[in-house]
Amino acid sequence: MLTDDEVRLEVKRFIGEAWDPDLTLGQWWERLADSGWAVPTWPAEWLGKGLPGAAARVVAEELRAGNVPGPPAGLGLLLAGPTILTHGTEAHKARYLRPIVAGQEAWCQLFSEPGAGSDLASLQTKAVRDGDEWIVNGQKVWTSGAQTADFGMLLARTDPDQPKHKGISYFAFPMDQPGVEVRPLKEMTGRSLFCEVFFTDARVADSECINGLGGGWIAANTTLTAERAGLGAGGSGASGGGFPGRKGEMLGLLVGPMMDGARSAAARSSRAERSGALMRRVVKELGRDQEPVLRQHLAQAYVLDEIGRMMSLRAKQLRTAGTPMPGDGNLSKLLMSRVERHGRDLGPELIGPWAMVLGDDTPGGGNFQEATVWAPAPSIYGGSDEVQKNIVGERVLGLPKEPGPDKHTPFRDLAVGTQQA
Repeated sequence: MLTDDEVRLEVKRFIGEAWDPDLTLGQWWERLADSGWAVPTWPAEWLGKGLPGAAARVVAEELRAGNVPGPPAGLGLLLAGPTILTHGTEAHKARYLRPIVAGQEAWCQLFSEPGAGSDLASLQTKAVRDGDEWIVNGQKVWTSGAQTADFGMLLARTDPDQPKHKGISYFAFPMDQPGVEVRPLKEMTGRSLFCEVFFTDARVADSECINGLGGGWIAANTTLTAERAGLGAGGSGASGGGFPGRKGEMLGLLVGPMMDGARSAAARSSRAERSGALMRRVVKELGRDQEPVLRQHLAQAYVLDEIGRMMSLRAKQLRTAGTPMPGDGNLSKLLMSRVERHGRDLGPELIGPWAMVLGDDTPGGGNFQEATVWAPAPSIYGGSDEVQKNIVGERVLGLPKEPGPDKHTPFRDLAVGTQQA
């Protein structure tokens, strides 16, 4: 097993041999994928190095220090890849993992529905077998990046006669086909990160069922665990990554100018700062750093940031030792929601009347205003705060689950299922 120092030397050696500023981002990602340093914790036979979780942090630090792009951003590498690696067949791994790691294909998460968000297992999008294919009808919502995705992680009900958790299957679903309509949703921030997706007799091959027919809930929990851990940890920290897939329109960018631009932007833009550091800088610029109440709130922001950093370090250490802490992803996501809410409340207090004005020329470069309207989202997406607390209570603390008919009653007989039957 490589030590941290050996990992650093190997990554530096790879950068020295592989880096060429005239490469396109797609070509660089190909080299990074082949090297094993894009996903160092994955098995060596599947594009990784078989290293412990702590090695990913070391690799990210060296990629950032070398001012080269990190692995692709997006849900393919964060969610689809780990799920396929865990539950996919050898054919699934051979088909999907390399395009994910090399940034050739982008993914979205087709989980939540208008009537099945926090209670995801109540989903009503249905798939009906037609020979070697399944015909899909229904609706998903809050689907991040659906407008640029090549594939979706689709949860669909394949057997309404089973209890709601057991009649669900998980498909690698092709997005570019008749019968799939993607509608971006306009957010309060002015952006459209989320979409709603409609299926009308869309199709997916039976061979693309991950974890077998009816095994969707187990596979989905692997996806959700990866999502919560990734959200709580705040990403890899590698520099200058980009969005995968041809629709992201980044594969053809030259990496040299791209990284020069990223470095210049980081040097001149407050957006490169973490929220706590940005708050401390702005409060000094406004001459309010001696106000006792603001100092107390800033101290609380610093404490929350440090707690998050220490939780992440502890979780990585325990995973490396083979004794992961139950519920660490759920607790990390709960902390992230709390940090966002604290920033929502403190930011406008710091800048006063400027909080009512949108624009980059306001104190903090518009970050505080955007954080205010964005703050409700983290307590909802990836599983609401209430869901995270239920999971910790039931699966970690051993508290009893709320009684109900869900575990044994066929889905079509539940109240929520009568609309589908």
